[in-house]
Amino acid sequence: MTSVLPPHTLNDGAVLPAVGFGTYPLRGADGVDAVVGALQAGYRLLDSAVNYENESEVGEALRRSGVPRDEVVVTTKLPGRAHAYDEAVASVRGSLGRLGLDRIDLQLIHWPNPSVGLYTEAWRALVDLQRDGLIRSIGVSNFTPAHLERIVEETGVVPAVNQVELHPWFPQAELRAVHARMGVLTESWSPLGKASAPFAEPAVTGAAQRHGVTPAQVVLRWQVQLGAVPLPKSATRSRQEQNLDLAGFSLTDEEVAAITGLGRPDGRLFDGDPDTHEEM
Repeated sequence: MTSVLPPHTLNDGAVLPAVGFGTYPLRGADGVDAVVGALQAGYRLLDSAVNYENESEVGEALRRSGVPRDEVVVTTKLPGRAHAYDEAVASVRGSLGRLGLDRIDLQLIHWPNPSVGLYTEAWRALVDLQRDGLIRSIGVSNFTPAHLERIVEETGVVPAVNQVELHPWFPQAELRAVHARMGVLTESWSPLGKASAPFAEPAVTGAAQRHGVTPAQVVLRWQVQLGAVPLPKSATRSRQEQNLDLAGFSLTDEEVAAITGLGRPDGRLFDGDPDTHEEM
């Protein structure tokens, strides 16, 4: 079934693969091996962060994989403790050093930390670093519409990406609509729902049986058809390959709606409300 899904073109003209590889919490030699396996399986979007403490492993895996550097989009994220302008610049330079790269392809602000109130400074730093060529594309993670509107009002620069919690229990319909209006691409962390994955739900198992695929493939295909970029993580090569093998089938509109209908008000996996959650 394996074939390549069409990529997304970001609002800055850069191209992002339709499915990425999440690297949390892959660390050490096993982490390097897992990321090498993902690259060799065909992933061309790697998602890391300062607070994952694995940027060095991601960079090492890229060098070991044999995949040309320019074929891979490397993402990392700015931690909350580095939101002040000068600290944000220093943090990005530190990420470059740990990754062993001369350019970050996609740099995100990890969380807005609104009680600190410096995320607009962090955004200005990313805008300037992009202008200076150290970053190809800039975006955010876990931002609400209000957070997005504020940084755009203050800088005139619209994020290319907002990476947010998005899975069948928490489909984020209103936020996705805001993204579509603003021209922001949605990326999905925990796209399968982690330990709470809805693999036994009839909406998922029925679609899996009809299409001859796994429940995980159904949920990831649902993500793709929503227009989001899912970032599944697995250290197992066979599962890595399955999670990427999504182009040979399509869900019907009814199947997509049924999976979206699993959403619930308390669908978050943890207390990760961006208006209150603090990540330093």
